[in-house]
Amino acid sequence: MAKKKVAKKPKRSTTGSGRQARKGKAAAKSTRSKPASKKAPVKRTSRRAAADTAKPRARKRPAASKPADLPPDARLVQIDTELLALMNERAKVYMDKMAEVPPAGRNASNDADMFRVVSMIDQCETGPLTKSELKTVFRPLLSAARQRVTSVRVAYLGPPYSFTHQAAINRFGELADLIPVSTIATVFEEVNRGHVDFGLVPIENSTDGRIVDTLDMFTRLPLRICGEVQINVHHNLLARCDRSEITEIYSKPQALSQCRDWLSKNMPQARLIEVTSTSTAAQLARDKPRAAAVASQQASVQYDVPVVAESIEDNRNNITRFAVIGDTVAEPTGFDRTAILLQIPHKPGSLSDALEAFRKNKINLTWIESFPLRSPAIGYLFFLDFEGHISDNKIRKTLRDLERLPPDRLEILGSYPRSEPGV
Repeated sequence: MAKKKVAKKPKRSTTGSGRQARKGKAAAKSTRSKPASKKAPVKRTSRRAAADTAKPRARKRPAASKPADLPPDARLVQIDTELLALMNERAKVYMDKMAEVPPAGRNASNDADMFRVVSMIDQCETGPLTKSELKTVFRPLLSAARQRVTSVRVAYLGPPYSFTHQAAINRFGELADLIPVSTIATVFEEVNRGHVDFGLVPIENSTDGRIVDTLDMFTRLPLRICGEVQINVHHNLLARCDRSEITEIYSKPQALSQCRDWLSKNMPQARLIEVTSTSTAAQLARDKPRAAAVASQQASVQYDVPVVAESIEDNRNNITRFAVIGDTVAEPTGFDRTAILLQIPHKPGSLSDALEAFRKNKINLTWIESFPLRSPAIGYLFFLDFEGHISDNKIRKTLRDLERLPPDRLEILGSYPRSEPGV
């Protein structure tokens, strides 16, 4: 039986007419798939092309480098440039502001500006710089701008490179006119006579308690407390010989007292000798063979006496509080202390009645000290420190309650911003 021949399909044409036929079919299919009412989108390439031919295309500027794209050295240059501009701008704005403040109110305005910056740093939780390091950076900037407005003279218990000197630098900056004097009484007298704008004296230590000379001077001269400084006091043993060769150790009485346990355990062979300051002790350790000093790290650097034992204080939380004295009234900050002197009748219940005024008005007493009267009369004078500002309603009410006792003496020593301990 013969096989049927299957008809072969015609091959696709490769000629132009074949391609045109296929295009026609595709066009017809496209036309059928779209509604007749819609027009095909108009190509804009022709307009752009026309614009390009009519006007040469402008060259694009290179994009500015992002901070993350810069190498570290270039980024540091960029940051330093910005910092320089901002520091000068801050100084100028501060000077413009102070030019509008009457001279009598400039010290208070200066203090308010400093307290605002310090409070901002205390609330800062970002790193890597610590709060103490940030304050060290800002301090010269604030001090330099302040000196442009008015020169600030400050008397402090010297000599230089003592802990009181360090507190003065922390409070007023290196550029202030810091004048060392030999006694606490002299600091008060210099302020009272108007020779300086402020004085700085120690008032309390967390290990030894009150500074009697300071409290006594408040009873003698009509000065007020307008600020405070707290610093962490770290004592070091300085000497130019080996520790085993030391036969004498010099320092001021308070410093020796704050290190008595360490010295008795580690230096029993050495004789302890009291001098007027830790800086004087460092000079003696520099000049005398087999002598040592209890003094600060700054004194070690200044007088070139090596540290043979670090942080020998018995209390690792050894803090000294310093009072800024003057005639400036500090503005309220919401984070203040008020100090008063109170003399009450020398009879049973007088002190209890006075303290009841604080309890009733919910005032937190932070410090109370008593010392005998210098007059022939028998009795005591009380130094009280408590939270709040004299402008607060509950503080004014407390003082009115005290006046109703009545006291033999009631003096407001001042209201001032509380500070945090610094290095």
